[in-house]
Amino acid sequence: MAKIDNYNFAGKKAIVRVDFNVPLDENGHITDDTRIRGALPTLKKILADGGSLILMSHMGKPKGKVNMKYSLSQIREDVAKALGTDVKFVPDCMKAAEAAAELKPGEVLLLENLRFYPEEEGKPVGIDKEDPAYDAAKKEMKERQKEFAKTLASYADVYVNDAFGTAHRKHASTAVIADYFDNDSKMLGFLMEKEVQAVDNILKDIKRPFTAIMGGSKVSTKIGIIENLMNKVDNLILCGGMTYTFAKAQGGKIGQSIVEDDKLDLALDIIKQAKEKGVNLILGTDCVAADSFSNDAKTIICPANDIPDGWEGLDAGPETRKAFEAAIIPSKTILWNGPAGVFEFDNFTAGSRAIAEAIVKATENGAFSLVGGGDSVACVNKFGLADSVSYVSTGGGALLEAIEGKTLPGVAAVQ
Repeated sequence: MAKIDNYNFAGKKAIVRVDFNVPLDENGHITDDTRIRGALPTLKKILADGGSLILMSHMGKPKGKVNMKYSLSQIREDVAKALGTDVKFVPDCMKAAEAAAELKPGEVLLLENLRFYPEEEGKPVGIDKEDPAYDAAKKEMKERQKEFAKTLASYADVYVNDAFGTAHRKHASTAVIADYFDNDSKMLGFLMEKEVQAVDNILKDIKRPFTAIMGGSKVSTKIGIIENLMNKVDNLILCGGMTYTFAKAQGGKIGQSIVEDDKLDLALDIIKQAKEKGVNLILGTDCVAADSFSNDAKTIICPANDIPDGWEGLDAGPETRKAFEAAIIPSKTILWNGPAGVFEFDNFTAGSRAIAEAIVKATENGAFSLVGGGDSVACVNKFGLADSVSYVSTGGGALLEAIEGKTLPGVAAVQ
């Protein structure tokens, strides 16, 4: 595998898998350009060397069909502005050979949404998994996916994967395409390298104490990562909506709070595992409860295991926040994934803000702090603290799978 920092792109056409799956408002305007800004070091290096750029990405879930709601044409001007140069656009990613061949050094071409073709994801369309013909359809689609990737590869001399957000998918543009480039002509972009290094810092270069903070509404979506971290962390903070599944599992009253009734045994098992492994498991002891799911709801502070009927826990309480801070501030390695409450409502941000501010203090004291997963990233951005932690990951699912210890196809294909 080549390394981007010492590769010379002069005279080369580079096809770069970026993650430009940016959020748009109802008028097609970008509401958060973090992902575009994240790719700029890689893209500007290629152009500065005298190379030309072919950009490919997905947007949304068009399910293998053309849907202009997800057209990348909507972001062409924003990409051009970010790069400081004109960006040409091809309205069909499979019909870009001529435009790619005509590209001169310093020029940029953006391909239309890869997922307008089912071959990008490589899943059979219009056939159920239970259908006897499914296996044959899957096999045929895999062959079509290879041809799709081969066509994309034919546009360029070198392949760069800088889309960590999709690195956990074995898609045509994130993994299969790498087979059509030799080892000296494929590499990870700067963003991908930073993401992989950040995960390595968390999993392989642990400075102790190591504290992981897992938030969000469901235990079930985090069980793989919780179990993997249980063998590594000193402190494990479980917060957010999953607080109430743990409270109910231990016989508590949780009012109208969100709960996974089929995961009560799992919650008890996690408590038991933590005890056996000597992990300091920190759960909410009090909460801010509301009489409705609304920013303007009436609120009370009560024990997380004794919430009155008709009320629901929407944020961590003051005692819980103190417990979080006591574990986080002395830590030397910190991972945060998932908020402590309904941070989208301004009146229920205190728990998430306490976590963010404690992480910032620990980072100032020399800790390595990694914040990842859409909601945690939104939290630090909302609080204006993104620049005060060690690293903010662009990948939600990819980050979680990496921390679960899974191999990421998008990284493995290049490495």
